[in-house]
Amino acid sequence: MILPPSESAIAQAIAALQQGQLLGLPTETVYGLAADACQDQAVQQIFLRKGRPAQHPLIVHVADAAAAEYFAAAVPDFARALMAAFWPGPLTLILPRRPGVAERAAGGHATIGLRCPAHPVARQVLQQGLQADPPIRGLAAPSANRFGRVSPTQAEHVIEELAGSGQGDLLVLDGGACEIGIESTIVDCSRGQPVLLRPGHVQAQDIARVTGLPVGRSGAARDAQDDGAPQAPGTLSAHYAPNATVRLMDASAIQTALGILGAQGKHIAVYARTPMHSPSRDIVLRRMPATPQATAQELFQVLRSFDVQGVKLIWIETVPDEPAWDGVRDRIERAAASASG
Repeated sequence: MILPPSESAIAQAIAALQQGQLLGLPTETVYGLAADACQDQAVQQIFLRKGRPAQHPLIVHVADAAAAEYFAAAVPDFARALMAAFWPGPLTLILPRRPGVAERAAGGHATIGLRCPAHPVARQVLQQGLQADPPIRGLAAPSANRFGRVSPTQAEHVIEELAGSGQGDLLVLDGGACEIGIESTIVDCSRGQPVLLRPGHVQAQDIARVTGLPVGRSGAARDAQDDGAPQAPGTLSAHYAPNATVRLMDASAIQTALGILGAQGKHIAVYARTPMHSPSRDIVLRRMPATPQATAQELFQVLRSFDVQGVKLIWIETVPDEPAWDGVRDRIERAAASASG
Protein backbone atom coordinates (compact mmCIF):
# COMPACT_ATOMS: atom_id res chain seq x y z
CA MET A 1 0.00 0.00 0.00
CA ILE A 2 1.54 3.30 -1.13
CA LEU A 3 0.48 6.43 0.75
CA PRO A 4 1.45 10.08 0.38
CA PRO A 5 3.29 11.29 3.51
CA SER A 6 0.38 13.05 5.19
CA GLU A 7 0.23 13.53 8.96
CA SER A 8 -2.16 10.60 9.28
CA ALA A 9 0.08 8.39 7.10
CA ILE A 10 3.12 9.27 9.22
CA ALA A 11 1.17 8.42 12.37
CA GLN A 12 0.07 5.14 10.78
CA ALA A 13 3.68 4.36 9.86
CA ILE A 14 4.94 4.97 13.39
CA ALA A 15 2.17 2.83 14.86
CA ALA A 16 3.08 0.03 12.45
CA LEU A 17 6.75 0.24 13.42
CA GLN A 18 5.87 0.12 17.12
CA GLN A 19 3.86 -3.04 16.44
CA GLY A 20 6.87 -4.73 14.84
CA GLN A 21 5.77 -4.23 11.25
CA LEU A 22 7.90 -3.16 8.29
CA LEU A 23 7.75 0.14 6.41
CA GLY A 24 8.85 1.26 2.96
CA LEU A 25 10.71 4.49 3.72
CA PRO A 26 12.00 7.09 1.24
CA THR A 27 15.47 8.54 1.74
CA GLU A 28 17.55 10.80 -0.45
CA THR A 29 19.65 7.82 -1.55
CA VAL A 30 17.24 4.90 -2.13
CA TYR A 31 14.05 3.57 -0.55
CA GLY A 32 14.62 1.52 2.58
CA LEU A 33 12.78 -1.40 4.16
CA ALA A 34 12.54 -0.18 7.74
CA ALA A 35 11.88 -1.70 11.15
CA ASP A 36 12.44 -0.53 14.71
CA ALA A 37 16.15 -1.29 15.15
CA CYS A 38 15.60 -2.27 18.78
CA GLN A 39 12.97 -4.93 18.02
CA ASP A 40 14.95 -7.99 17.03
CA GLN A 41 11.90 -9.90 15.80
CA ALA A 42 10.88 -7.02 13.55
CA VAL A 43 14.43 -6.71 12.21
CA GLN A 44 14.42 -10.44 11.50
CA GLN A 45 11.47 -9.84 9.16
CA ILE A 46 13.68 -7.58 7.06
CA PHE A 47 16.16 -10.40 6.53
CA LEU A 48 13.34 -12.82 5.65
CA ARG A 49 11.55 -10.48 3.28
CA LYS A 50 14.72 -9.52 1.43
CA GLY A 51 16.24 -13.00 1.47
CA ARG A 52 19.31 -11.40 3.04
CA PRO A 53 21.96 -13.56 4.77
CA ALA A 54 21.71 -13.24 8.56
CA GLN A 55 25.32 -12.15 9.07
CA HIS A 56 25.03 -9.14 6.76
CA PRO A 57 24.46 -6.07 8.96
CA LEU A 58 21.90 -3.37 8.33
CA ILE A 59 22.36 0.40 8.46
CA VAL A 60 20.48 2.00 11.36
CA HIS A 61 18.97 5.40 10.56
CA VAL A 62 18.80 7.94 13.38
CA ALA A 63 17.23 11.37 13.80
CA ASP A 64 20.47 13.17 14.66
CA ALA A 65 23.93 12.82 16.17
CA ALA A 66 22.50 12.76 19.69
CA ALA A 67 20.30 9.76 18.79
CA ALA A 68 23.39 7.96 17.49
CA GLU A 69 24.82 7.92 21.02
CA TYR A 70 22.22 5.32 22.01
CA PHE A 71 23.69 2.81 19.55
CA ALA A 72 27.39 3.70 19.58
CA ALA A 73 29.68 2.67 22.42
CA ALA A 74 32.24 5.29 21.37
CA VAL A 75 32.34 8.11 18.84
CA PRO A 76 35.86 9.34 18.00
CA ASP A 77 36.39 13.03 17.38
CA PHE A 78 36.88 12.60 13.63
CA ALA A 79 33.53 10.77 13.42
CA ARG A 80 31.85 13.66 15.24
CA ALA A 81 33.39 16.01 12.70
CA LEU A 82 31.91 13.94 9.88
CA MET A 83 28.49 13.98 11.55
CA ALA A 84 28.65 17.76 11.90
CA ALA A 85 29.68 18.21 8.25
CA PHE A 86 27.49 15.65 6.46
CA TRP A 87 24.50 14.78 8.66
CA PRO A 88 21.75 14.80 7.72
CA GLY A 89 22.98 13.33 4.47
CA PRO A 90 24.21 10.31 2.50
CA LEU A 91 27.01 9.22 4.85
CA THR A 92 27.05 6.05 6.98
CA LEU A 93 29.58 5.73 9.80
CA ILE A 94 30.69 2.36 11.19
CA LEU A 95 31.17 2.69 14.95
CA PRO A 96 31.66 0.35 17.92
CA ARG A 97 28.23 -0.91 18.99
CA ARG A 98 26.93 -0.48 22.50
CA PRO A 99 26.61 -4.01 23.99
CA GLY A 100 23.07 -5.36 24.08
CA VAL A 101 21.72 -2.77 21.63
CA ALA A 102 20.46 -3.55 18.09
CA GLU A 103 22.38 -6.82 17.97
CA ARG A 104 20.15 -8.34 15.28
CA ALA A 105 20.37 -5.23 13.09
CA ALA A 106 24.15 -5.35 13.39
CA GLY A 107 24.22 -8.98 12.27
CA GLY A 108 25.76 -9.89 15.61
CA HIS A 109 28.87 -7.80 14.92
CA ALA A 110 30.60 -5.57 17.45
CA THR A 111 30.20 -2.56 15.16
CA ILE A 112 27.12 -0.83 13.79
CA GLY A 113 26.46 1.37 10.76
CA LEU A 114 24.65 4.64 11.57
CA ARG A 115 23.24 7.27 9.23
CA CYS A 116 21.08 10.37 9.60
CA PRO A 117 19.09 10.71 6.36
CA ALA A 118 18.23 14.07 4.82
CA HIS A 119 14.92 13.18 3.15
CA PRO A 120 12.12 15.18 4.84
CA VAL A 121 9.80 12.17 5.08
CA ALA A 122 12.46 9.97 6.68
CA ARG A 123 13.35 12.79 9.07
CA GLN A 124 9.72 13.26 10.04
CA VAL A 125 9.29 9.57 10.79
CA LEU A 126 12.52 9.44 12.82
CA GLN A 127 11.83 12.61 14.79
CA GLN A 128 8.23 11.70 15.60
CA GLY A 129 9.32 8.15 16.39
CA LEU A 130 11.65 9.47 19.08
CA GLN A 131 8.70 11.24 20.69
CA ALA A 132 6.42 8.18 20.55
CA ASP A 133 5.57 5.98 23.52
CA PRO A 134 7.41 3.67 23.47
CA PRO A 135 10.05 5.60 21.52
CA ILE A 136 11.59 4.40 18.28
CA ARG A 137 15.28 5.25 18.70
CA GLY A 138 16.37 4.26 15.23
CA LEU A 139 15.28 2.41 12.12
CA ALA A 140 17.16 -0.50 10.59
CA ALA A 141 16.57 0.15 6.90
CA PRO A 142 18.49 -1.56 4.11
CA SER A 143 17.37 -0.97 0.53
CA ALA A 144 13.82 -2.20 -0.06
CA ASN A 145 14.58 -4.86 -2.65
CA ARG A 146 15.38 -8.55 -2.80
CA PHE A 147 18.94 -9.25 -1.73
CA GLY A 148 21.49 -8.48 -4.46
CA ARG A 149 18.96 -6.81 -6.74
CA VAL A 150 18.76 -3.26 -8.06
CA SER A 151 17.89 -0.81 -5.30
CA PRO A 152 14.51 1.01 -5.53
CA THR A 153 14.46 4.75 -6.14
CA GLN A 154 10.68 5.18 -6.43
CA ALA A 155 7.84 3.95 -4.23
CA GLU A 156 6.50 1.77 -7.03
CA HIS A 157 9.83 -0.06 -7.22
CA VAL A 158 9.37 -1.22 -3.60
CA ILE A 159 6.07 -2.84 -4.44
CA GLU A 160 7.52 -4.40 -7.59
CA GLU A 161 10.36 -5.90 -5.55
CA LEU A 162 8.53 -7.10 -2.46
CA ALA A 163 4.85 -7.60 -3.29
CA GLY A 164 3.69 -11.18 -3.48
CA SER A 165 6.37 -12.41 -1.07
CA GLY A 166 3.70 -14.08 1.06
CA GLN A 167 4.84 -12.14 4.13
CA GLY A 168 1.94 -9.75 4.55
CA ASP A 169 1.06 -6.26 3.36
CA LEU A 170 3.64 -3.49 3.33
CA LEU A 171 3.00 0.20 3.91
CA VAL A 172 5.18 2.42 1.70
CA LEU A 173 5.42 6.18 2.18
CA ASP A 174 5.75 7.88 -1.20
CA GLY A 175 8.50 10.49 -1.03
CA GLY A 176 8.93 10.82 -4.79
CA ALA A 177 12.00 9.86 -6.78
CA CYS A 178 15.19 9.71 -4.73
CA GLU A 179 17.38 12.76 -5.24
CA ILE A 180 20.78 11.03 -5.11
CA GLY A 181 19.85 7.58 -6.43
CA ILE A 182 22.69 5.42 -5.11
CA GLU A 183 23.34 4.24 -1.58
CA SER A 184 25.27 6.21 1.02
CA THR A 185 29.02 6.43 1.33
CA ILE A 186 30.22 4.11 4.13
CA VAL A 187 33.18 5.10 6.30
CA ASP A 188 34.60 2.85 8.99
CA CYS A 189 35.37 4.94 12.07
CA SER A 190 36.29 2.02 14.33
CA ARG A 191 39.98 1.69 13.36
CA GLY A 192 41.45 4.99 14.56
CA GLN A 193 41.26 6.67 11.15
CA PRO A 194 38.56 6.94 8.49
CA VAL A 195 38.49 3.99 6.08
CA LEU A 196 36.30 4.16 3.00
CA LEU A 197 34.28 0.94 2.63
CA ARG A 198 31.79 2.02 -0.04
CA PRO A 199 32.01 5.12 -2.27
CA GLY A 200 29.02 7.35 -2.78
CA HIS A 201 27.95 10.98 -2.96
CA VAL A 202 30.34 12.00 -0.17
CA GLN A 203 33.82 11.50 -1.61
CA ALA A 204 37.14 10.54 -0.04
CA GLN A 205 38.59 14.02 -0.49
CA ASP A 206 35.60 15.47 1.37
CA ILE A 207 36.23 13.09 4.27
CA ALA A 208 39.93 13.96 4.38
CA ARG A 209 39.19 17.67 4.28
CA VAL A 210 36.77 17.51 7.21
CA THR A 211 38.77 15.13 9.41
CA GLY A 212 42.28 16.30 8.56
CA LEU A 213 43.23 12.62 8.36
CA PRO A 214 44.28 10.37 5.48
CA VAL A 215 41.45 8.17 4.27
CA GLY A 216 42.20 4.48 4.00
CA ARG A 217 40.53 2.29 1.41
CA SER A 218 39.43 -1.24 2.04
CA GLY A 219 38.39 -3.79 -0.56
CA ALA A 220 35.17 -5.74 0.00
CA ALA A 221 36.80 -9.12 -0.64
CA ARG A 222 39.60 -8.44 1.86
CA ASP A 223 37.13 -7.15 4.45
CA ALA A 224 35.08 -10.31 4.17
CA GLN A 225 38.11 -12.38 5.13
CA ASP A 226 39.73 -10.03 7.66
CA ASP A 227 38.65 -10.82 11.21
CA GLY A 228 39.82 -7.39 12.31
CA ALA A 229 37.57 -5.55 9.85
CA PRO A 230 33.89 -4.92 10.49
CA GLN A 231 31.28 -6.30 8.16
CA ALA A 232 29.52 -3.47 6.37
CA PRO A 233 26.33 -3.32 4.28
CA GLY A 234 26.53 -3.20 0.51
CA THR A 235 30.19 -4.16 0.20
CA LEU A 236 29.85 -7.53 -1.52
CA SER A 237 31.78 -7.72 -4.80
CA ALA A 238 28.57 -8.71 -6.63
CA HIS A 239 25.46 -6.62 -5.99
CA TYR A 240 22.89 -4.21 -7.53
CA ALA A 241 22.05 -6.66 -10.32
CA PRO A 242 19.21 -6.37 -12.86
CA ASN A 243 17.76 -9.50 -14.48
CA ALA A 244 19.82 -8.87 -17.61
CA THR A 245 23.54 -9.59 -17.81
CA VAL A 246 25.68 -6.46 -17.49
CA ARG A 247 28.91 -5.96 -19.41
CA LEU A 248 31.23 -2.94 -19.10
CA MET A 249 32.89 -1.84 -22.35
CA ASP A 250 34.63 1.24 -23.70
CA ALA A 251 32.83 3.30 -26.30
CA SER A 252 34.74 2.00 -29.31
CA ALA A 253 34.12 -1.63 -28.31
CA ILE A 254 30.39 -0.97 -27.98
CA GLN A 255 30.13 0.73 -31.37
CA THR A 256 32.20 -2.02 -33.01
CA ALA A 257 29.95 -4.70 -31.52
CA LEU A 258 26.84 -2.86 -32.70
CA GLY A 259 28.29 -2.69 -36.20
CA ILE A 260 29.06 -6.42 -36.21
CA LEU A 261 25.53 -7.28 -35.08
CA GLY A 262 23.99 -5.03 -37.70
CA ALA A 263 20.25 -5.22 -38.23
CA GLN A 264 20.11 -8.66 -36.59
CA GLY A 265 20.90 -7.37 -33.11
CA LYS A 266 18.17 -7.74 -30.48
CA HIS A 267 17.56 -8.16 -26.75
CA ILE A 268 20.46 -5.77 -26.05
CA ALA A 269 20.43 -2.39 -24.31
CA VAL A 270 23.23 0.16 -24.44
CA TYR A 271 23.81 2.82 -21.76
CA ALA A 272 26.58 5.16 -22.85
CA ARG A 273 27.72 8.78 -22.67
CA THR A 274 29.08 8.52 -26.21
CA PRO A 275 26.40 8.69 -28.95
CA MET A 276 25.83 5.19 -30.36
CA HIS A 277 24.21 4.03 -33.58
CA SER A 278 22.67 0.72 -34.57
CA PRO A 279 20.76 -0.34 -37.70
CA SER A 280 18.65 -2.65 -35.53
CA ARG A 281 15.36 -1.35 -34.19
CA ASP A 282 15.45 -4.04 -31.51
CA ILE A 283 18.48 -2.64 -29.70
CA VAL A 284 17.66 -0.16 -26.94
CA LEU A 285 19.95 2.88 -26.92
CA ARG A 286 19.95 5.07 -23.80
CA ARG A 287 22.20 8.08 -23.39
CA MET A 288 24.08 8.29 -20.08
CA PRO A 289 24.21 11.81 -18.60
CA ALA A 290 27.48 13.69 -18.77
CA THR A 291 27.77 14.23 -15.01
CA PRO A 292 28.19 11.61 -12.26
CA GLN A 293 25.47 13.21 -10.15
CA ALA A 294 22.84 12.94 -12.89
CA THR A 295 23.98 9.41 -13.76
CA ALA A 296 23.75 8.28 -10.14
CA GLN A 297 20.27 9.74 -9.81
CA GLU A 298 18.90 7.73 -12.73
CA LEU A 299 21.14 4.64 -12.78
CA PHE A 300 18.96 2.14 -10.92
CA GLN A 301 15.79 3.37 -12.62
CA VAL A 302 17.45 2.88 -16.02
CA LEU A 303 18.53 -0.68 -15.17
CA ARG A 304 14.97 -1.46 -14.07
CA SER A 305 13.57 -0.02 -17.28
CA PHE A 306 15.81 -2.33 -19.32
CA ASP A 307 14.41 -5.31 -17.40
CA VAL A 308 10.88 -4.13 -18.15
CA GLN A 309 11.77 -3.96 -21.84
CA GLY A 310 12.92 -7.58 -21.71
CA VAL A 311 16.54 -7.11 -22.71
CA LYS A 312 18.92 -9.96 -21.95
CA LEU A 313 22.24 -8.09 -22.17
CA ILE A 314 23.17 -4.56 -21.07
CA TRP A 315 26.32 -2.92 -22.41
CA ILE A 316 27.43 -0.01 -20.22
CA GLU A 317 30.17 2.38 -21.27
CA THR A 318 32.94 2.53 -18.69
CA VAL A 319 32.90 5.79 -16.76
CA PRO A 320 35.81 8.23 -16.39
CA ASP A 321 38.57 7.29 -13.96
CA GLU A 322 37.87 10.29 -11.76
CA PRO A 323 36.95 10.45 -8.03
CA ALA A 324 33.58 12.06 -8.75
CA TRP A 325 32.56 8.92 -10.68
CA ASP A 326 33.63 6.47 -7.95
CA GLY A 327 30.10 5.85 -6.64
CA VAL A 328 28.65 5.13 -10.09
CA ARG A 329 31.65 3.01 -11.06
CA ASP A 330 31.29 0.97 -7.88
CA ARG A 331 27.61 0.18 -8.59
CA ILE A 332 28.02 -0.80 -12.23
CA GLU A 333 31.10 -2.91 -11.51
CA ARG A 334 29.19 -4.80 -8.81
CA ALA A 335 26.23 -5.25 -11.17
CA ALA A 336 28.58 -6.71 -13.79
CA ALA A 337 30.22 -8.95 -11.18
CA SER A 338 26.80 -10.34 -10.27
CA ALA A 339 26.31 -11.40 -13.85
CA SER A 340 29.74 -12.96 -14.19
CA GLY A 341 29.39 -14.74 -10.83
